[in-house]
Amino acid sequence: MSTPDLSQPPQLSASYQARRLRNGLISIAILAALVVGLLLAVPGLHGVEDTVGDMTPGWVAAAAIFEVASCLGYVLIFLTVFDRAPVAFGARVALTEMAFGAAVSLGGAGSIAVGAWLLHERGVESGRIAERSATLFLLTSAINAITLAGFGLLLGLGILPGPTNPLLTLLPAAVAIASFVFFLALPRLAESLPPSRGSGRLARLIRGTALTIRLTRAMLLRPDWRLLGAVAYLWFDIAVLWACFEATGHTPPIAVIVLAYQIGYLVNVLPIPGNIGTLEAGFVGMLALYHVHATRAAAAAVVYHALALWIPALWGTVAFIRLRRMQGPLIPRGGGGGRVRRAQRPLG
Repeated sequence: MSTPDLSQPPQLSASYQARRLRNGLISIAILAALVVGLLLAVPGLHGVEDTVGDMTPGWVAAAAIFEVASCLGYVLIFLTVFDRAPVAFGARVALTEMAFGAAVSLGGAGSIAVGAWLLHERGVESGRIAERSATLFLLTSAINAITLAGFGLLLGLGILPGPTNPLLTLLPAAVAIASFVFFLALPRLAESLPPSRGSGRLARLIRGTALTIRLTRAMLLRPDWRLLGAVAYLWFDIAVLWACFEATGHTPPIAVIVLAYQIGYLVNVLPIPGNIGTLEAGFVGMLALYHVHATRAAAAAVVYHALALWIPALWGTVAFIRLRRMQGPLIPRGGGGGRVRRAQRPLG
């Protein structure tokens, strides 16, 4: 992490004041996007209160706890990847990313962009942000692929209870395995590129991705309990949907919930505020293919989405507001390459 030049008193620097004005306007735009996304999400939540009233309150409360645990899992893996960021600052950036991803669905690109801007604003090098953000994405994606492949194989082979239709079990597992193997093989593909073809844009992209894959693989192979954050981020969120089904009194096999969750979440790429309506449709459609009762599936999906939207969105919005009060760049503690602290700077 680079150390910004503090030789000039920042409060007397015209360029600093211009950056503060620009960053302030961006902050307002982000906060406005969060608020608008949440407001647009409200109509899609009509009827949730009635649905919750028919469910077991204890299981709904458990689902809310699982969602909080999922958020904490993302914070943990974020701090593991961005290991030089102060804990309070990094946690707030992670929660802001989750809030933006929940309220303003852009397939994950929007939340990454917001996090990158917040880090860059505090003096983190753009190259390091891009490298670490890609590593974070690959780490969480690897857990998704391993989970999808594992449960798809176990269900398709009849080891776990549930339908064994190969198109709904073995095919998703095969796609997950093929994607995983492709990314593992990409570094060797980059090394095999002839020098004459190594200067193009595609070649540079392949080499950059290969480097990120090597870093991700090294992180995965290095013993570190904090990597469980990536597992908690996914599995606790799946547990939210499972608890919502428990609240209805009818729970499909766990493998069915996992596969329907992961395949149904593909609609997240659609740029719809809060994914209202689309996520429920994705879940219910997939659950129907696995022979789950449509009414119960709809009830569980609506309550799941209410929790998965509002808990990270509200928590992250508060974190973003508090984050904007943290002024000043991040400086390596003791001038070395270890942990960092925040430079104190007068407000206003």
